[in-house]
Amino acid sequence: MTETAELGIEDQAPQLVPLNAIFATDFVQILVPVTTANTMREVAAAVAHHVEGKRVRALPFEKVVFHNGRRLPPEMTVAEAGIGPLEHVRVEYDRPEAIS
Repeated sequence: MTETAELGIEDQAPQLVPLNAIFATDFVQILVPVTTANTMREVAAAVAHHVEGKRVRALPFEKVVFHNGRRLPPEMTVAEAGIGPLEHVRVEYDRPEAIS
């Protein structure tokens, strides 16, 4: 009997993952195609591309991705985050806290 080793996430070919996404204060949920190899920084940019400067005013802040209530690190990939097809993500501006 021969054992076959399964490929790790980083060794697999990127797969298409369509995501349901909402950007900041936008009122429209959009479908955004990304791949399992895209980072959260790239996902945020892909979502913002369809909304920022069109329905939501562009702001000079980094963008962050939230999935299932958790903020995902910018260098984490879609595969590492475990985000599947048609799951929902939210992209927000990373605004510094107001100084009181």
